[in-house]
Amino acid sequence: MALKLAVLVSGSGSNLQSIIDRIEDGSLDAEIRLVLSNKPDAYGLTRAEKHGLPTVALDHTAYASREDFDAAMVQKINASGAEVVVLAGFMRLLTPVFIDAFATIVNIHPALLPSFAGCHGQRDAAGYGVKISGATVHFVDEIMDHGPVIIQAAVPVLSGEDGDSLGARILEFEHRIYPQALQWLAQGRISLKDRHVLLAEAGIPKAALCAHGLVNPPLEDGF
Repeated sequence: MALKLAVLVSGSGSNLQSIIDRIEDGSLDAEIRLVLSNKPDAYGLTRAEKHGLPTVALDHTAYASREDFDAAMVQKINASGAEVVVLAGFMRLLTPVFIDAFATIVNIHPALLPSFAGCHGQRDAAGYGVKISGATVHFVDEIMDHGPVIIQAAVPVLSGEDGDSLGARILEFEHRIYPQALQWLAQGRISLKDRHVLLAEAGIPKAALCAHGLVNPPLEDGF
């Protein structure tokens, strides 16, 4: 049975597009029940509409509090029948009103957590002068960029590289590891022990790792 997703976006929605593409090519066993944005002009909504997906825009500035806004999102997501919430460039801090409403919320962050949490992970990593950065897919808990890690991709930082350049290269890996993590959820292969995400084997061949990065756990064919 396909995993039923609600995808939340605030901007261009490139990670949303990668999820749509993998669903349409058959490598991700999922169905997008709703694409929701806090910004009515977010291009992610346009991407969704081009694929005939249901969309909702809820302008967060129209609500008296974060809790009120989160309650409105919960109502829309529940009405869609989605079972997993996917944060794909959703630039709002979530309150317990939202987090407590869903069993599974996942997020992608453009850095190797727990390093460089926050909304400027690429810029902060480049500015610090690290030699390795990357991307992390993780479960969401009550602390920002803190939940258990599902999959990470490591990307070497080039000498003198700025945050924009590094971010563009990290984004290529985001587009691969996010659909992969969702497919593992769809297959029921992920379990959680304390903070450790465990992945059950499925006898599926692993894809070759990119020469310019490293993914752990390894990607499987199709991602």
